[in-house]
Amino acid sequence: MRSFTAPAITALLLVLTPLAAHAATIVLPRPGQVGIGVQGGYGTILPAGDIGDVFQDGASFAVRLRYRARYERGIGLSFEGDRMDAKSVHYYEPDSAYATKLSVTISELEIYQFFGTRTPTVKMISLGIGLAQQRVKLSTGETLLQGDFADDGLALSAGFGVERFFYRSWAFDLSAHYHAMFANHQVGHNVQIALGIIGYAGY
Repeated sequence: MRSFTAPAITALLLVLTPLAAHAATIVLPRPGQVGIGVQGGYGTILPAGDIGDVFQDGASFAVRLRYRARYERGIGLSFEGDRMDAKSVHYYEPDSAYATKLSVTISELEIYQFFGTRTPTVKMISLGIGLAQQRVKLSTGETLLQGDFADDGLALSAGFGVERFFYRSWAFDLSAHYHAMFANHQVGHNVQIALGIIGYAGY
């Protein structure tokens, strides 16, 4: 019995040692730490209202700052840019130019509620408020700052995300956001899915 137990324990230790070493490389963020992340993704304007009839989907890019507070909460700043292609022809007088692309820049203050902060996979929900800047690129090459679908207005958001830590305080950052954009006397419904990386500064 003893001759069997010793090799079994040795084999188990050989298996667990690399796993323990890998786990030791992860340093979960604590309250007071700030994370800076970048994401690339894809967004779409939902087909509701006039703006959804003219524009569809396109690539997105985001920069996010997150501050970890106590009680598994946090606050952050998000800066997102979306480039939506036109799906139907919308003319602008008097030059008969038409819209080819919608550019949306959203700057928001977000609040977070985190879940599972003592595990390598941290989940979160978020609410945000900020400014949505909509710009329309015309077939003439000009950019429309004000007019149909182009204006600045209020942005409200709700989101869900996952941080998966893989080395020290670095994590893969997956998120999905819904933005309600109040501009030009109408509401645009913007949905975005993004994936990137975030790192928390140590202290």
